[in-house]
Amino acid sequence: MGKTIRFGVSLDSDLLKKFDDLCDEKSYQTRSEAIRDLIRNALVQKEWEDPEREIIGILSLVYDHHQSDLSQRLTEIQHGALDVIVTSLHIHLDHHNCLEVLILRGNGLKIKETAEKLISTKGVKHGNLSMTTTGEDLL
Repeated sequence: MGKTIRFGVSLDSDLLKKFDDLCDEKSYQTRSEAIRDLIRNALVQKEWEDPEREIIGILSLVYDHHQSDLSQRLTEIQHGALDVIVTSLHIHLDHHNCLEVLILRGNGLKIKETAEKLISTKGVKHGNLSMTTTGEDLL
């Protein structure tokens, strides 16, 4: 980790007030911690732009398991992506609905393609891909 550097930022007073309110809402102890997180989030998003970089994705799917052949179709797509699916968790939400959470690791392009195939499968009620990082290059 590098040396800590102090620097100044000029902001409109109304913008600073909104930022301070956000810091309070998110329980940040200092503005510096909030700014560090904003910078890290921007860097993680930049990692996702490199199609060859190893990244992490968390995919959640909600679907009705009674939908004709849906579970089978989702399983087939997942079997075609064994190179990026690290693990999965299946939860029965009620008599009809299930939540499936998959952890994906690999290049961003393959993760996005896999997520899009699963989310767009007929019968999936909701799907969301959350992007994160392996943390290797983050400080």
